[in-house]
Amino acid sequence: MDERDSSLHGALERLHHHIESRRHADPAQSRTAKLIATGIDKISQKVGEEAVEVVIEAIRNNRSGVVLESADLLYQLVVLWAQLGITPADVAHEMQRREFLFGIAEKLPKSLAKNAPDYLHDDLVESDVPLSEAVR
Repeated sequence: MDERDSSLHGALERLHHHIESRRHADPAQSRTAKLIATGIDKISQKVGEEAVEVVIEAIRNNRSGVVLESADLLYQLVVLWAQLGITPADVAHEMQRREFLFGIAEKLPKSLAKNAPDYLHDDLVESDVPLSEAVR
């Protein structure tokens, strides 16, 4: 095994970098470039399709199928993120914020999700503001 970061975060960062590197490639030569060229509606549809496939494999209690379909879902999701200018680090920041506020096992309550926190603004996400200040 090579010395690359084998964590999920490392894999998502490499995937995001790869997707960005294909953004202006020839769609006839790159499946990623072809998907990006279809636009946000089609990319979103692909995310939904892959999510459904994960659910189907889970209902079948097919562990290997869930793993395979989850990898497909993550690919489509990272393409969607890239299309919207979102990085894996942006999502990691949100997960850290939630852990700080609610603990690792908690999902963001819907009542709080209605009002997007200020930290989601580009100036804060891109800054070096410590997480403890970002969640205030």
